[in-house]
Amino acid sequence: MTGFGDVPQRLAGNSYVVDEDSHIAIDQDLARKTGDGKLLVRICPAQVYSENDDGSIGILFAACLECGTCLALASPGVLTWHYPNGGFGIAFREG
Repeated sequence: MTGFGDVPQRLAGNSYVVDEDSHIAIDQDLARKTGDGKLLVRICPAQVYSENDDGSIGILFAACLECGTCLALASPGVLTWHYPNGGFGIAFREG
């Protein structure tokens, strides 16, 4: 199958309406204790999470694909996650 483009090209077609308020929060202490901070950095397909120099986890919530992978794999209590407020978030242009 050719002609569909690679993943970055296909994701570039999506549009985002960014809310001022994040729909994601991390319990930094619990993320450190469980090691889930590093897990979030590895598993997020949109690279929303990054590890800061001090070991805390940064969140670029505006890039979120709202797939729920992080919520499904993080230990209970590490993340507070909900869909963005109505009218905000990603609008998929593929599939």
